[in-house]
Amino acid sequence: MSVWIIWISVAALLLIIEVFTQMFWTMCLAIGCIGALIGELCGIGLAWELIILAAGSFVAYAALAPVFQRWHERQLKKAGRSDRTGMEALLGRRAIVTQEIKPGETGRARIDGDNWQVIAPGCKESIKKGQEVVVEGYDSIILTVSYRL
Repeated sequence: MSVWIIWISVAALLLIIEVFTQMFWTMCLAIGCIGALIGELCGIGLAWELIILAAGSFVAYAALAPVFQRWHERQLKKAGRSDRTGMEALLGRRAIVTQEIKPGETGRARIDGDNWQVIAPGCKESIKKGQEVVVEGYDSIILTVSYRL
């Protein structure tokens, strides 16, 4: 079997893996394989093909990583989301009070269908059910919120 068939098969397999997993590095390796394939078709030796594979993969990663990072950030911004996860993703979000929040006591508020225990330490008056609050922080699973008129 010719070596060029191996290079094209590995490149195709890596691209299939990329489609299913979206693991950016597999695409970079596939680009390196395409470079090695071109080297094979030009008649250079296997050692040089492996060097081209490594260098091509590295260059592809270095060139494409910033491009895909900017694209990812634009997609998040367009969707109105951030790349924060877990509790950090709740910071700055608006919530609707589902159980009155009294000064110095906890109440409850809903964000995206989840009902959270909340406290509003800066409020001197109760925050009534149905009013909107903003998540400012958290301590364990209790959200700290503020009420803005």
